[in-house]
Amino acid sequence: MKSLHTVTFILVVVGALNWGLVGLSGLLGGGDWNLVKLLVGSWPVVENLVYLLVGLSAVYEVAKHKWYCKECTSGGTV
Repeated sequence: MKSLHTVTFILVVVGALNWGLVGLSGLLGGGDWNLVKLLVGSWPVVENLVYLLVGLSAVYEVAKHKWYCKECTSGGTV
């Protein structure tokens, strides 16, 4: 299960960074900085699959967060 957690965490980070770049490019008026689209845009099915996997990974991370987060399981305050 640790490998599943690692993969989903990486996908969530990739998705968050991608959204950050999309937002930054919109604010700066610099065009389309969507990395997923730039990397696999010629394959729309693969592009949509990446978005789906990122979304499912986020759902998994939300559901299983307390199982893996050391700060959440230690009972300490942040």
